[in-house]
Amino acid sequence: MQLDDASRLTIVANGVDLTAQDPLGLTRSQFESNPRTAAIQAKTFNTRKTIQQTQGGLVYERDIDANHSLRAMLYYGQRNTVQYQAIPVAAQQPPGSAGGMIDLARSYGGADLRWTSRLSVADRPLTLIAGLSYDSMVEQRKGYENYTGSSGAPTLGERGNLRRNETNRVYNLDPYLQMSLQASPQWAVDAGLRYSTVSFDSSDHYIVSGNPDDSGNLRYRKALPVAALRYTPAKNTMLYASYGRGFETPTLNELSYRPDAQPGMNFGLDPALSDNFELGAKKEVAGGLLTVAIFRSDTQDEIVPATSLGGRTSYRNAGRTRRDGVELGWNARFAGDARVQLSYSWLDARYRESVSDAIRAGHRIPGTARQAAYATVAWEPREGWQAGIEGRYLGSVAINDANSDAAPAYFVAALSAGYVWRAGSWQGRVYARADNLFDRRYAGSIIVNEGNGRYFEPAPGRNWSAGIGATYTF
Repeated sequence: MQLDDASRLTIVANGVDLTAQDPLGLTRSQFESNPRTAAIQAKTFNTRKTIQQTQGGLVYERDIDANHSLRAMLYYGQRNTVQYQAIPVAAQQPPGSAGGMIDLARSYGGADLRWTSRLSVADRPLTLIAGLSYDSMVEQRKGYENYTGSSGAPTLGERGNLRRNETNRVYNLDPYLQMSLQASPQWAVDAGLRYSTVSFDSSDHYIVSGNPDDSGNLRYRKALPVAALRYTPAKNTMLYASYGRGFETPTLNELSYRPDAQPGMNFGLDPALSDNFELGAKKEVAGGLLTVAIFRSDTQDEIVPATSLGGRTSYRNAGRTRRDGVELGWNARFAGDARVQLSYSWLDARYRESVSDAIRAGHRIPGTARQAAYATVAWEPREGWQAGIEGRYLGSVAINDANSDAAPAYFVAALSAGYVWRAGSWQGRVYARADNLFDRRYAGSIIVNEGNGRYFEPAPGRNWSAGIGATYTF
């Protein structure tokens, strides 16, 4: 490892220059020559992540009388994450840099209060539900340099100086109404309305020269209707049509970094609003359930990755988009304890509006695959030996808004086996599993719009896992 004359980090491994803002991503040439090079880079930077999490909840349900019931739910949890990233020392020198090590402490909780009434209209069953949902999260986000010592002779993988310190709060408050009417033995109508309020607030505690106070807040509100019509022409067949309005506000992760590389939260993001339509059918076929669905989703202000630099992704709004797709699935049991599951999806996801040089109407939305398929056959008795084989196919995935390249399609297979036994209220299970059975080399994920052309993240080769577990039923 050395710093060259341009004061950028240069790593040379097996004759390959791995210089980049995001060393764990690979360029096309590196991916084609040795798609598992990232393992070398990860060791160089001593990348690692530790997570500690606790969560609990309570549910209270009571029938007030024969037609009315009350349900209350509470939950609370904590999640602490420490992650050392492969961010070069030089990239951490600007005053606005958040460093190369993330320390997140999150506490979250919520409640849902729901009243259900089972009534009738013209002797037809009617179910009404009224409720109020509340969720909140408080995040203590800190960033540190991922090295100690001087930038000229650093010790990588160690917690260094503080570079970011803020408290972020988010909550949502959603009153909602739902209705389900069995209008006739064959026809049913479902409808609902939710009014969603989402609020974000950030308090910046790291204020130094070149990194001013970046505190701020924002709030989103939207009414969200849904409706569905179901028709059952026969006992084993159901047809449906549905519509729903979607409201996707930015997450805390999407707000965490600005596209202009300046410090502070990305409060310029607007929520994405979508209109979603679906036609589908469910039918018992060959001893199993066959499902078919055709859908369309039109979105305004789609939230997409703007760029990825230094191991961090910022987001932007990308105008109007459309997703058209088909989903097929079949799940059946046969020969007693044997199970088969097949699924296939086709998706055409495209930008409908030109909003930049890269985002042009007609381009595929990066990170989406045109085709995906899954198949598994398993032997799963309640007790005794179990075994299964599965295969998964994913089509090519565009890696940037310009659609200049794509991660290749791939197919991988897996084998699993285990043994289940019961003793009274106890159930025990041991299992073993082999993934990527044929040791395929493929991109397990991509870094959308990576600023240095390092889009491809290699998947693990053939790997094995085994475990043992026990459950007790009260």
